[in-house]
Formats: sequence, structure tokens, C-alpha cells
Amino acid sequence: MKTLSKNALIGYPAGIITGITYGLNPLFGMPLMNKGVKVDSILFFRYGIAVLVLGAILLCDKHSFKISLKQAGVLLVLGVLYTMSSIFLFEAYKYIPSGLATTLIFLYPVLVALIMVFLRVVPSWQVWLAIAATFVGVIIMTQSNSSQEINPIGVLLSLGSAMAYALFIVIINRSKVISEISNSLLTFYALLVGAVIFFVRTALSGGDIMAGIDSNLDWLNLVGLAILPTIVSTATLAVATRNIGATKASVLGVFEPITAILVGTLVFGEALTSNIIIGILIAMVAVTFMIISTKR
Repeated sequence: MKTLSKNALIGYPAGIITGITYGLNPLFGMPLMNKGVKVDSILFFRYGIAVLVLGAILLCDKHSFKISLKQAGVLLVLGVLYTMSSIFLFEAYKYIPSGLATTLIFLYPVLVALIMVFLRVVPSWQVWLAIAATFVGVIIMTQSNSSQEINPIGVLLSLGSAMAYALFIVIINRSKVISEISNSLLTFYALLVGAVIFFVRTALSGGDIMAGIDSNLDWLNLVGLAILPTIVSTATLAVATRNIGATKASVLGVFEPITAILVGTLVFGEALTSNIIIGILIAMVAVTFMIISTKR
């Protein structure tokens, strides 16, 4: 019987943890939104706490924070895209079930493939097949039926979140300017940009950034958002990629929609219709097939 290598024993659990922790976004975010806490306030504290924790870790590791002016420009763009992805996702929670909204984020690899077409990187037939199947899955899972009405605004916001994240990935992959920057430092600056943006948005709106945050449970939810779907998911993704490669780490991302759907159904009582189940299965199989078949 073949035994697993040390890399596999580390990488596979890390990849699974990545998917599960990112899928926990609704678990911590929805209770705050249901209380009336503004999305900008939620995301400011999520990013702000994550920046403080990640910054402390980098300081303990004596990691340099120095970047060039050109790198700062690219990191600013990445931070804006990262921020847009979060805003669109949390706004989508207002219109469609949180599990469905988070599942639609899982389609970002397909959107990356489509973006690469415009960069003259022509996909293989396997990728085109996966893209076609994925969109069929999206159409099925977003169809309303007698038991649940799916608001198209929520679907568009979720897809907008996935697109922003896909652009984030493409820039990281293609930009030579930031190629020497570590994953941790890149994440730190992306989150820092986000925290500043959310603080400014709240200040300009004239709202109280603390409005609705008045209990220990609220703070636990904010810390949970900052630690699990933000820092832990990012760190374990890096661990998984280094130990088992980007392809296998990406495949393990299927645990993200599974977790999100379970949280939405079991914790928040969201309806799990046959359309959603069939559509999600088609999309998950298509994305997994694309990643495995292309080895990228």
C-alpha cells in the first residue's frame, strides 16, 4: 500500500481548510447584516483586524514592508479589486441566499480563462467545454421556482465579485512588477487598501462606523471574519499550493461552495431547491474538470 508523502499530508488538509474557511463568510457576516450593520462597517473591521494580525505576524518574522513606487501602484489596483470582490459578495447576500452567492464566487477560474482569451492565451477544447458547462450550471441554479424566487440583482453582484477576484488573480499571475513580493506582504497591502477604502466610504456617508455593533457576539463575528475566511484561508492556500501544487489546491476549492451551502441551509434555513443542487453540481464538476485537464 502506497503511503502519502509528507507534502501530501500537509498540502491536502491545508487545501481542504482553505475551501471550508472561505465558505464560512456567511456564517459570520449574515448575523451582522441581519442586525442592520452596514456592509462598509463589517468589511472595515474585517480588513482592519486582519491587517493588524497579519502585520504583527510579518513584524515577528522581521519581514520587510518596503516596496517601490511602481509596486505600490499595482498593489493599489489589487487592493481595489479585492475590495470590490468583498463589497459585491456581501451586497449579494441582501438579494439571494448566502450559500448560492458564495457558490457563484467559485466560478472565478472560468472567468480567469475567459480573461486570458483577451490576453491572447487561447484555451484548449477542455476549457471551452468547461466554460460552456459552467454557464449552463449557473443558468440552472439561478432559475426561480415555486419554492424560491432568485433575484437577478444578487446573481449579477455575485458574478461581479467573482470577476473582480478573477482580475485580481490574473494581475498577480501576469505582473512582473510584483513578482518578487511575498504572498503575505501582497495580502497585507491588499487588505490595508481595503480597510482605508471602507473607512473613507463610511466617513463620506456620514454614518457611524460602530452602528449596530454593540455586543460581544458582534465582535466575535467580526474577528471570525478577519481570521477564518481572510487570514487562515489565504495562509492555507499558500501552504497547499507549495506542497501539492496549484492544480490540486484549486480542485480542493470545491469545499468552498459545499460549506457555504451547508451553512446557508443548516444555520440560516435557506431553501435548497433542486435547481440549485443540479446547477451547483454541474458547475463544480465543470470547474474541477477544467483545472485537472489543463494542469494549470
